[in-house]
Amino acid sequence: MERYLALIVDDEPDILELLEMTLARMDIDCKSAADLASAYDLLEQHSFDLCLTDMRLPDGDGIDLVRHMQQHYARIPVAVITAHGNMELAITALKAGAFDFVSKPVDLTVLRNLVNTALKLSHKTAAGTTSRQSESTSKSNDLNIDSEQKLLGQSEIMTKTRATIKKLARSQAPIYISGESGSGKELVARLIHEQGPRSEQTFVPVNCGAIPQDLMESEFFGHKKGSFTGAVADKEGLFQAADGGTLFLDEVAELPLPMQVKLLRAIQEKSVRPVGGQQELAINVRVLSATHKDLAKLVSDGEFRQDLFYRINVIELSVPSLRQRADDIPMLAEHILQKLGEDSGSLVKLGDDALSSLQQYPFPGNVRELENILERAMTLCDSDTIHADDLHLPELAAQEKTDTATTNTAPTASTAVDPELPLEDYLGNIEKDAIMQALEKTRYNKTAAAKLLGITFRALRYKLKKLDLE
Repeated sequence: MERYLALIVDDEPDILELLEMTLARMDIDCKSAADLASAYDLLEQHSFDLCLTDMRLPDGDGIDLVRHMQQHYARIPVAVITAHGNMELAITALKAGAFDFVSKPVDLTVLRNLVNTALKLSHKTAAGTTSRQSESTSKSNDLNIDSEQKLLGQSEIMTKTRATIKKLARSQAPIYISGESGSGKELVARLIHEQGPRSEQTFVPVNCGAIPQDLMESEFFGHKKGSFTGAVADKEGLFQAADGGTLFLDEVAELPLPMQVKLLRAIQEKSVRPVGGQQELAINVRVLSATHKDLAKLVSDGEFRQDLFYRINVIELSVPSLRQRADDIPMLAEHILQKLGEDSGSLVKLGDDALSSLQQYPFPGNVRELENILERAMTLCDSDTIHADDLHLPELAAQEKTDTATTNTAPTASTAVDPELPLEDYLGNIEKDAIMQALEKTRYNKTAAAKLLGITFRALRYKLKKLDLE
């Protein structure tokens, strides 16, 4: 079996020897260079599967090599070796296209994890998932209507988004996925995971706003038996569960400041310490994060740590809202109705008037709101065709005018006292209206809606189920 070949670029003999010995034990052959000029010559002479380069070289720095390889040898993953604590240079290298980084003194466990992940990417490329092949099959993939795996839409902005996802999947840089609630941020995170070298490992999504504050450290890092009341056994945390794979931190803005400090350390040091534990455990996790909030504003307001913001926001990927791609609504609606029909056993179609109304509606809740509207219309319509009247689209303009006036007024007509209505039903209607208004104001973000209502996230989930609003 043909062995992998790695290029090592460093002018320190001790580091070169350490890297060569470590890779040799992994059955990887090496070619070494002490400067950029020698590295460029070797790249022309050999076909490498991986490159490791120091940041400080006699005739330049590692970022110069990263940029050169991005331009001429983009298929080869290149990782940089940085001085301990110099995260600024590491982040600059990641933005330039580096696959990953490792800090001095080199932790051999971290190095082996990095190399194995890089070789999976190299193997994927060599096995046929090259960018050229991806481009040749992208059209058929884009038309695949499995929403669990594909990001639907043929609009120009969605085509660009899918191309960006494919490019980002090759890197190990932390990605910050921004976008409105319901726009598909978790789906984008899953696609980055599935198209990258970690696809065979676990994808662990976590809603940061749904974890009780006093349990956060245990949930993220795990705990040892007896470390606190109720810790009757050792438990692994989310980082350990995602080891080798991807951890997706949804609604990362909801993390309290003390937890942000601990999260920053875990990401930078690539290790975690369970609650009650004495030793740190090395972790090999790619971190993706998302929120519908403006993180930059939260940083300026002192509600989110600036150092953590720069660490998770190495590369930002903005997910377009449904308003930006109204041309995709017919395809999305057809797919949603087909899926709902398969689940319920009754197929319905969308009338031209309904489709026209949907394309004119601004969709504050994006694709999630489209799904809710179509599910409700499918349930309530009297025929096998959904018409505009069946959609019951909110009149947003009228709602905005009356929002302020109705905030502190008596119940609306829909919740007015009905002498023939049982008290429990009457109160249920008031509660239902309040929840729906909160969801609409927060663009169907349950965490934000729970805060607006002054209840916990779990309480809101219970009420949604109890009132048949899910």
